[in-house]
Amino acid sequence: MKFKHEDVSLKIITVAAAVIVNQHDQLLLVRKKNTQAFMQVGGKLEINEAPEITIQREILEEIGCECEIQQFVGKFETAAANEPDHLLVSYLYMVELKQQPQIAAEIAEMKWIDLNDSATLLAPLTKEVVIPWMLKQQMAGLSP
Repeated sequence: MKFKHEDVSLKIITVAAAVIVNQHDQLLLVRKKNTQAFMQVGGKLEINEAPEITIQREILEEIGCECEIQQFVGKFETAAANEPDHLLVSYLYMVELKQQPQIAAEIAEMKWIDLNDSATLLAPLTKEVVIPWMLKQQMAGLSP
């Protein structure tokens, strides 16, 4: 599928992505092998797969955890972190893990970041959507 955006033809990647927060209000991010940017745990929807199923499958594959979806945050469009000329359409979910996360599948690195982290290279979805949403939740006195 292609998408016309500012006179440039972009291909669309549709994913489900997780917002995973620990008791210190830190955000869990992963970096996939052969990439630079840290991003939400998640991945591409398979044919006829609901995003709620995708996010649970991807969390199990990437960090070896079962999870419970707490909230559908929304559907967002950003630039893709690792694919030039691609538009990323993300179904974003607040998720609670049932086990401690462990690196698996194509994940090279995993870390918890503070929301004001300025040293970590972040994917557009994380930088433009997730962190601002989490900060807004905190300012409103809501726990993300």
